[in-house]
Amino acid sequence: MNACLDNRQALQLRRLLEAGLPLVPRPYRRLAEQIGSREALVLEQVRQWQADGLFRRVGLVLKHRALGFRANAMLVLDVPDEQVDAVGRLLGQAAGVNLCYQRPRRLPQWRYNLFCMVHGREREQVLGLIEALLAAHGLSALPHQVLFSTRAFKQCGGRYAPPAEAAHG
Repeated sequence: MNACLDNRQALQLRRLLEAGLPLVPRPYRRLAEQIGSREALVLEQVRQWQADGLFRRVGLVLKHRALGFRANAMLVLDVPDEQVDAVGRLLGQAAGVNLCYQRPRRLPQWRYNLFCMVHGREREQVLGLIEALLAAHGLSALPHQVLFSTRAFKQCGGRYAPPAEAAHG
């Protein structure tokens, strides 16, 4: 079945998805009502966009500071290139690691290529978790740093639609 939303409805749906799913029992039905369509068509359009690679998954943005997690650190590591995929998978699945991703080095100023986010209520708790994590996986000898957040910036999801003013131009 192909999605049958018209272009206007599809653009409206993309903008609504950027704002997040409504916190109701049937969020896709609510979205369909907002664009003048049916829930089945909205779900099919979302599936089609996923198949097309517009997005890989639907997730949520957790406001960890509001939940009391104020000790937030990025563990950065300098992992040999031939090991970075394996180490990234290992750390990405480890308890306490909320986010793990690879980035290119920016030599000579920045040697690190693997980034792991760890949240905790207390700074000592986070440092202990990171130390134990590195030791448990034999990574303590790798060059690394622990960078604690000093302030929070606005968190938001992905952007999939052009700004409203661009659509009318």
